Amino acid sequence: MTRRPYHHGDLPAELLAHAEKMVREKGARALSLREMARDIGVSPAAPSRHFRNKQALLDALALRGWERLTAQTEYARGSVGPTFAERLGAVARAYLGFALANGALFDLMYPADTGAQTSPELRAAAWRWSGHLAALVADGQDGSEVRAGAPERVALAVFAALHGYARLAVGGVLPPELTEHGLDEVVDSTLRGCRP
Repeated sequence: MTRRPYHHGDLPAELLAHAEKMVREKGARALSLREMARDIGVSPAAPSRHFRNKQALLDALALRGWERLTAQTEYARGSVGPTFAERLGAVARAYLGFALANGALFDLMYPADTGAQTSPELRAAAWRWSGHLAALVADGQDGSEVRAGAPERVALAVFAALHGYARLAVGGVLPPELTEHGLDEVVDSTLRGCRP
């Protein structure tokens, strides 16, 4: 029997990359640390030195998803004009684009949507992202484009519409023409609800 090496450069990064690929192709339930170790060429025990179990690896993967989503939506927000409508539209398109391109990862980021337990780290990551959305609302309030009120409360309504639409799109519930163009309707409706 040949012993597999433990050392493998940056094993945590390799495990996360491989886990994301496996989750995308087979789903989170099919993920196996032993199979991953075999695929990567390390001992079966090597992954547990970095991730105590499968759920810890999935949580770490979901946290990476939150980091990427935050980076993409913040980039989108800064890449358009200064109005609330422009920025909200850009953030909404980035959010939906991320969700559609990373459906399995999106599911991991919102485990409560699928009935799973949400870890404190994932809740904190979600709160950080929602803080960016609240900051967008506060900027709109400063420019008299958004109604008065606690930015977090106004942002909650914005998020509920955006996330609900993204969840329907990722779940394949929407007809193709609505997936493609329905987001504009959601953004327009949200903008009307946010007006002073």
